[in-house]
Amino acid sequence: MFIMGLLGHSMWNVIFALGISGWVVETRITRGQFLAFKEREFIIAAQAIGASRFRVAFRHIFPNIIPILAVLLAFQVPAVIFNEAGLSFLGLGIDEPVPSLGKMISTSLGYVRTYWHMGLFPSLMIAIITMGFTFVGDGLRDALDPTMNR
Repeated sequence: MFIMGLLGHSMWNVIFALGISGWVVETRITRGQFLAFKEREFIIAAQAIGASRFRVAFRHIFPNIIPILAVLLAFQVPAVIFNEAGLSFLGLGIDEPVPSLGKMISTSLGYVRTYWHMGLFPSLMIAIITMGFTFVGDGLRDALDPTMNR
């Protein structure tokens, strides 16, 4: 919210603010997985036969991290949707001509007693979209995890 207060209201500022606040999780998990794979036997064997650091990273480690990052991305999308809707609900998000679920819920608050469905349907859409991405993340995790029993 601090970044949005400084930058103002536009779609690009929302994208920038969510990107600045969300990169830490991906970086932390990527670094941890990279360090974990770096100590595995096949990496040590590749280094022992003279493979360069670049080759080890991009030929052996990075392909093993991609499935983990795909699952992480599928789980991060609902968080970004909630954050954007929250910023728009508070009036710090995207400007008026661009539709936003948070802005729709915010404008429907004045009509709750007579037109209750104005806020219900955007709220349901947020729930359906986030549940859908969560199910995709679960499916990706199950499909790409080599330790899962089939």
